[in-house]
Amino acid sequence: MPGGRLTQQERQQIALGVADSLAYAEIARRLDRPTSTITREVMRNGGPTAYRADLAHRATERRARRRRPAASRGPRSAPQSNGRDAEAVAEYEETLTTVLMASGLPKMTARVLTCLFTTDAGSLSASQLAQHLQVSPASISKAIAFLESQSLVRRERDERRRDRYVVDDELFYQATIAGARSNDRLVQTARQGVAILGPHTPAANRLENIARFLDFISEAITRAAEQAREVLHANPSSQS
Repeated sequence: MPGGRLTQQERQQIALGVADSLAYAEIARRLDRPTSTITREVMRNGGPTAYRADLAHRATERRARRRRPAASRGPRSAPQSNGRDAEAVAEYEETLTTVLMASGLPKMTARVLTCLFTTDAGSLSASQLAQHLQVSPASISKAIAFLESQSLVRRERDERRRDRYVVDDELFYQATIAGARSNDRLVQTARQGVAILGPHTPAANRLENIARFLDFISEAITRAAEQAREVLHANPSSQS
């Protein structure tokens, strides 16, 4: 039955599966575990290229020992708003962070974005992020700079002139459009190569096919983003 902590034997099976380039879903099926459990286990212990069962097992034991004294006094175990279970919230934050890391975000950046996603206010100051994550302000600053460069957070000033970092539905639209625009630049560059390498040559044909493919994808993404934005803003629940 799935559930409970991974055993050392299960971690050895995970290591073998990763070494054989098995998909996380296949490893999970063989162990009768959720795919998210396998993804989180690998990503928090070095990723697919560095995962080792013995090191992962020892690291998990160390984390468990550190959490025990904190649980008796810890601020993370304090009652949550809306009657939420603090332990369940912490576990979900860890899961979401792992999924964001698997999508390509650095660990600290993923942790910051998770905090912003899971706060009801949808915004936090740098000091609030540093306090919640128990990291230095410099770590927060670096993560925020990356998120801003990807249009995944927005900076605002509150009434006390402090910076606050905001996530909302509009940012996903902006990030999607920014991604489509980056494709547009690649399309233009590929077609410059067609002219330089000479029409009808194999290299030029390859670049033209790349340009046509990305051109189609960018147009489809932009159109879908516009439609999704209209639907989202028309949803009565988002305006209540």
